[in-house]
Amino acid sequence: MSTLADPREMLATPAEREGAASVAAPSLKDRVETVLATVFGLIFIGLAVVVTVETISRKVFNVSLQGADELGGYALAVGSTIAFSLALMGRAHIRVDVFHEKFPPRVQAVMNWFSIVSLAVFGLFIAWVAFKVIGDTMQYRSTAQTPWATPLIIPQSVWYAGLAIFALVALGYALRATVLLFGGRIEVLNRDFHPKSAKEELKEELDDLAVRQSVEGEQP
Repeated sequence: MSTLADPREMLATPAEREGAASVAAPSLKDRVETVLATVFGLIFIGLAVVVTVETISRKVFNVSLQGADELGGYALAVGSTIAFSLALMGRAHIRVDVFHEKFPPRVQAVMNWFSIVSLAVFGLFIAWVAFKVIGDTMQYRSTAQTPWATPLIIPQSVWYAGLAIFALVALGYALRATVLLFGGRIEVLNRDFHPKSAKEELKEELDDLAVRQSVEGEQP
């Protein structure tokens, strides 16, 4: 009796099928992505706790911490900069690819290279502009116009760290794409930097579903 093939195996590339038997150690990209995602999650879990305490204290004790809104703004700013890097490493940035697949592989490679280099230039530019903002904040010793009067250098430093990480990640990707392009490794460049297709997104969803089902099956 024949059995149905696993949809994930049908969607996998030959290289993925060859490496499916062995479990590779997490790469540097995976470790960095895990750390950033963990920090991102902790920021908003902490914000949720603060908002919950603020709401309860207002309703029950008629007392306000007078800082939940301020912390929410800082969390959004810092979380956004972390999300920049996570979106880049997960190839989640939106690209208009209506005609992308219709071009020859070499033209696709140049387009993919140009897209990541442009993003790296943009990342370095906003990091440079943000550095000037930090300089002005230090020069004028700016504080937030809130009851806490928070020195702005504190949240802005964390915010700038997120922007700097994004710029460095984008620069590293751009350098790798440049090496691949001028080294003639067109296939690898297109594989790692082309817009994420619906087929790849479907495969990721199937992989996530398999992980969730395995975890649920292990629970008592």
